[in-house]
Amino acid sequence: MTELQRLFLAYDQHRTASRPCALATVVEVVGSAYRRPGARMLVTEDGELTGAISGGCLEGDARQRARRAMAKGEPALVTYDTRDEDDPRHGLGPGCQGVVRILLEPLDFHDIQNPLEILRDFARHPAPAVLATVFETDASGLKAAVGQRVLLTDTGVVRGTPLLAAPLAEAARATLAQGQSRVLDLATEAGPVRVLLEVLTPPLRLVVYGAGNDAQPLVHLAASLGWHIVVVDGRPNLATPARFPEAAAVRLVPVRELEAATPDPLAYHVLLSHNYAYDLAALQTLLASPAPYIGLLGPRLKAQRLLAELADAPATQLAQLQQRLHSPIGLDLGSETPEEIALAIVAEIQARHSNRQGRPLRERAGTVHRPAVSA
Repeated sequence: MTELQRLFLAYDQHRTASRPCALATVVEVVGSAYRRPGARMLVTEDGELTGAISGGCLEGDARQRARRAMAKGEPALVTYDTRDEDDPRHGLGPGCQGVVRILLEPLDFHDIQNPLEILRDFARHPAPAVLATVFETDASGLKAAVGQRVLLTDTGVVRGTPLLAAPLAEAARATLAQGQSRVLDLATEAGPVRVLLEVLTPPLRLVVYGAGNDAQPLVHLAASLGWHIVVVDGRPNLATPARFPEAAAVRLVPVRELEAATPDPLAYHVLLSHNYAYDLAALQTLLASPAPYIGLLGPRLKAQRLLAELADAPATQLAQLQQRLHSPIGLDLGSETPEEIALAIVAEIQARHSNRQGRPLRERAGTVHRPAVSA
């Protein structure tokens, strides 16, 4: 379950119980911080927390401030400078060495435009989107705009009815095309506003070919990250939802049907069937697919034999398949058990998805996170 899914679950429970709550959102970070813009935490009137906005150093003070925002019935923006070793609010000492700005907003359960309801709309129709959030303004006439949002999807659909819908939507389109979150100072006819333009991406899609026992820890670990998982196998005694309760779907697909299937072009594909014919059929269906990752369990010799079977395929397709094929699968973690192998596979997929090398962070030159973009 993802952090956002946990927030939805807690929010629904609080709403059912009529328990007032507020949302704390990291809207800007300058320097180093544990969480990046877009991190969220739900706070109830009695101080219960769901989610996190830091590694634990800011939550206590933010909780008290969120409760005060609920009492006043209006949003508040708070700035934490974790570079200040003498600031008693977070007790960091040298700490994260960054400035973190948090927007605190009381939630109206009856407002379909409150931030969690807008985010739920994105989760219901997962596609790349940008969420624009106004968190600061110097214009007295725009104070009501703080906390206003626009959700723009890649299909051009806009959700939200803020005071500044048109300029926010225009900025969101530019950010969606760029593909990187940023903080923007936006000039409007009514005055300047500061906006977080947060790129939202749907859960990673994973297709696992093979429903054996070693696929179970892989599905379990991937599901804990919130990935959307489909398990495919031709054996009816193994391809059952009871064996993979965390998968979005478990499909019984005999090898002959697999040969004619159309694979998900956006998914990451892992071949764990331990069956040569089934792995070959899966590779044949993936040959012309733009799927970004294909992992094959087994020794290098097996991969070489499978590729030799596909030698008559168009040279361009075969070359692209070889570039995307990861065999032996997974990062070199010294894995032996199914659980350890699952960790190595998930780690490699995460690295590939994030365009990273999967090396120790201490060997990385520069910052851990992509630098924030401000304009």
